[in-house]
Amino acid sequence: MIEGPYFVLVVFGALWCGLTAGVFVAFSTFVMRGLGALPAERGIAAINAINAAALNPAFLVVFLGAALLCAVIAVVTFVLWPDEGTVELLLGCVLYLAGSFGVTIIANIPRNEALAKLAGAEEAESSGAYWRTYLREWGMWNHIRGGAALAASASFVLALT
Repeated sequence: MIEGPYFVLVVFGALWCGLTAGVFVAFSTFVMRGLGALPAERGIAAINAINAAALNPAFLVVFLGAALLCAVIAVVTFVLWPDEGTVELLLGCVLYLAGSFGVTIIANIPRNEALAKLAGAEEAESSGAYWRTYLREWGMWNHIRGGAALAASASFVLALT
C-alpha cells in the first residue's frame, strides 16, 4: 500500500501531470485552431510570441516539476517496490517522461525553433507553407504529449486506489 510521504508524492505527481495535460489540451482544442485561422504571417508572429512567453518560471515549474516528480516517483518505486500499484506508478512515470517530456524535447521544440527562424520572413510563400506543416505536425505531437500526460495522471490515481 502507498502511504505517508510516498502517498503525498504520488498525489502531487498526479496533479502536476494533470495540470500539464490541461495546458496541452488547451493548445490542442482552441489555441492552435485560433492561430491556424490567422493569416500565416500573423499566426507565425503570434506563436513565436507565445513560445517566448512560455519560457517563464510558472510554466517551467509545471512542466519540469512534473518531470522531476515522475523521476523521483520512479526511483522511490524501485527502492520501495510496493505490493500494490507498482505497475501503475512505473507506467505513469514512463508515460510522462517519454510521452510528454520526451516528445516535447524531440518533436515540439525543434519545430518551434524552426518556426522562430522564419521571424521577419513571415510574408514569404515558403513561410506560409511551413506554417501549414507546422500546425499539422506540431498539433499531432501536442495531442500525443497531452494524452500521455493525462494517461500518466490517471495511472497515478489508479495506483492510489
